[in-house]
Amino acid sequence: MIQSWRHVFKLDPDRHLDDAALESVCLSGTDAIMVGGSSGVTYDNTVDLLSRIRQFEVPCVLEVSDLEAVVPGFDLFLIPTVLNAGHPDWLIGQHARAIERYGYLIPWDMLVPEGYLVLNPDATVAKVTKAQTELDASAAAAYAQFADRLLQLPIVYLEYSGRLGDMELVAQVRRTLETSRLFYGGGIKDAESARRAAAVCDTVVVGNVIYSNLEHALSTVEAVKEKR
Repeated sequence: MIQSWRHVFKLDPDRHLDDAALESVCLSGTDAIMVGGSSGVTYDNTVDLLSRIRQFEVPCVLEVSDLEAVVPGFDLFLIPTVLNAGHPDWLIGQHARAIERYGYLIPWDMLVPEGYLVLNPDATVAKVTKAQTELDASAAAAYAQFADRLLQLPIVYLEYSGRLGDMELVAQVRRTLETSRLFYGGGIKDAESARRAAAVCDTVVVGNVIYSNLEHALSTVEAVKEKR
């Protein structure tokens, strides 16, 4: 499923989106809706958002950030591991505890692991994971190759979370990957920034602008899917 995605909208269960806006997002032509956030995600608000999205036919996946907020009914479950985390809990510790506790319930065939590189030191996810964010293009590419060649992860995700990233770095990382699909997220605020990101990655993830300027958010779909 993920191999055909060019554009994904990311919705945060902890942020309000009215019914009309949600309908516009789901009918926009995006390839998928990703549900997830770095804080404030609960079982209740995740269930509520999923039930509203399920009125539409767009694929819907959960990016798991809190075990207490794992909700059945999604098409896939994306499991992030933060490659440049400053604490091993965010590489494998949290994951091992989840398997120990819930292993008998896990739908393994629906899980998709992601190798995250968090590159904005001001982002909540960077602070929570104590990520080593000051990576140049060569270092970022090395992390990405580790995820691609050794871990064989289907997704490498460059996360700038609220800030438009270094597109030269993104392009260099992409050139090093053989099988992993490169996701990019951060600072996509209009069609032009979406177009720039789409030129150097495989999948563009658009999130914050949905809540600040819906019209600009919707314009990113066509921009990303323009013929290259």
